[in-house]
This record gives sequence, structure tokens and C-alpha cells, in this order.
Amino acid sequence: MEKWLKEDERIDRLVRANLDIIQSPTVFSYSLDAVLLAHFANLPYNNRGKIVDLCAGNGAVGLLLSEKTQSPIIGIELQERLADMAQRSIQLNQLEEQVSIIQADLKDATKWIAKDSVDVVTCNPPYFSSPVTSKKNPNPHLAIARHEIHTNLNEVMAVTSDLLKMNGKAYFVHRPDRLIEILEAMKRNRLAPKRMQLVYPKVGREANILLIEGIKDGKETGFRVMPPLVVYSEENTYLPEISEIMYGSEN
Repeated sequence: MEKWLKEDERIDRLVRANLDIIQSPTVFSYSLDAVLLAHFANLPYNNRGKIVDLCAGNGAVGLLLSEKTQSPIIGIELQERLADMAQRSIQLNQLEEQVSIIQADLKDATKWIAKDSVDVVTCNPPYFSSPVTSKKNPNPHLAIARHEIHTNLNEVMAVTSDLLKMNGKAYFVHRPDRLIEILEAMKRNRLAPKRMQLVYPKVGREANILLIEGIKDGKETGFRVMPPLVVYSEENTYLPEISEIMYGSEN
């Protein structure tokens, strides 16, 4: 396994998908958000679809999605170091025929992928808007992943809409405190919100994760709010539903 790793990297197990992933504590490690996004997304199981994961990071969402479909999955990641980690993880798991990574700015996505050609887009974008005065992470890799330095909510929605076919589906994970902005940006870019789920760290706490589905040029009626997900028990262990999402039903 050492041959796959560079300095300050390790290999972790994506138990649910029975895959390995290259991570780095100082560059990027996937979080529960990525697992929940991959679980929330509905994909065609066949091999005739096209799936794009924007803001792909080290490739966790794409790898997890490969468990749910035979269709090709393309990740787009701005940061060269993260795209390289994702590419090595794809090779490590022998998924080169299904999963690929493009190192590019998402605003240039349509230079690589034809407009109106994608069935499903997933995205775990930077969560925090970045006014000049905001306090950013001093680690540049993490700052770019978490703050809207190189992209913003409207651009993410615009690129998603450009890529999707009519009635194609989009899935986002974000922060509940930006829900109004998210809904406005979706509507501005022809993405009709269709399904939403809120995730709570514990019973009695405020939601801290938002999952939302949109359909390109979909009808504005029929919006559904799914039952809430609660992550931890009072003993700080995963509750059964989260444990199943993370590890599969056999655990």
C-alpha cells in the first residue's frame, strides 16, 4: 500500500462501498457530509447514464457513488493535490473504467463535458461565503475547500444547470443557515427544488447539515421534506440509521 502514498498521506477504508481512499490530515479528509450526499443521491443503476461530481475533493463522493451505479462518474476538482489523491484512489480500487477525475476549475466544466448531457450532478461545495473580513482557515487547501474563494453558490448552481439534461437531477450538501440563498440560486438557474432532508448532530440540537435535490426545468410543485436524520446518541455513538449509511446493514 505504501507505493500509493505521498508524504503525510494515509489509506482509510470506505466501509460501505468496500473501497480504500487516500487521505491527508493536512490537505483533505472526507467527512460525514460526503457519505450523506452519496447516500441521498438517486442514480440510474444502469451503465447508460452520466454522473458528474463537482468540487470532488479527494474523490470520496465519486467512489461512494460507484457502489450505486454502473454508469460513468466524472469528478471535477480545482486543487491539483486533491485531484492527484483522487486519481490514485481510483487506481488503487481499479475503478479507472468507471470513475475519472478532471483537475479544473468548475466554471470550465463545459470545456470538458458537453452542456445538457449529464443525468446527475452531485456537489459538496465550499460552505462559507467569503467576504474580505471573514476569518479563513490558514491552511490554503482547507480554506479553498471550505470557503467561497474560487467559486460561489450561484456559480455552482449555474454550472450544474449547464451540465444537466432537461429533467436531470442535482444533489447538494450544505449548511441549513444558507437555505434561503440555496433555494434562490436554484430557482435562478432553472433547478426546481424537489426534496430536502435536515441532519441533526443530536436530539434537541439545531440542524447542521442540509441535503437537497433539484430537477432541471422541473415543476415547482411537489416539494418534499424527508424525515430528519440524527447522527449521534447521547453516548456519542452513531445512531442505527447513520451506522447503516456509514457501514452497511450487516453492521
